[in-house]
Amino acid sequence: MVTAKEINAAKLVAAVKEELKKMNEIKPPQWAIFAKSGAHRTRPPGQSDFWYIRGASLLRRIYLDGPVGIEKLRTFYGGRKRRGTKPARFRKASGSVIRKLLQQLETAGLVEKDKKSKGRKITSKGRKFLDNIANKVSKSSN
Repeated sequence: MVTAKEINAAKLVAAVKEELKKMNEIKPPQWAIFAKSGAHRTRPPGQSDFWYIRGASLLRRIYLDGPVGIEKLRTFYGGRKRRGTKPARFRKASGSVIRKLLQQLETAGLVEKDKKSKGRKITSKGRKFLDNIANKVSKSSN
């Protein structure tokens, strides 16, 4: 059986995004269409389903790196801030977007807080959810 570690990340995130759209617990807040995804961005995300794409990506990232905290995820999703004539500098991603998504993933039962490391780790339900989708994606691509 193929796991989420062995499958192409882009294909997995696209498939997980569609499954997250079907869940009642995962819904973008009203402010999500106006908010930038980080200080390094100049505009809000252009995709209409950005919330679900980021949620799928977060779930995969926690699966691979977990337990992981919000600050580490902010660093992972951060990027280069262009500052005009001054040299570009690194800026972290929005903590609010990541925090709200993790809370929604917790309500769905896919992620839980880790007592020891004070981060988030994937639950057995979340691991099964990702592995089943990865298995379907690998079978459909063959």
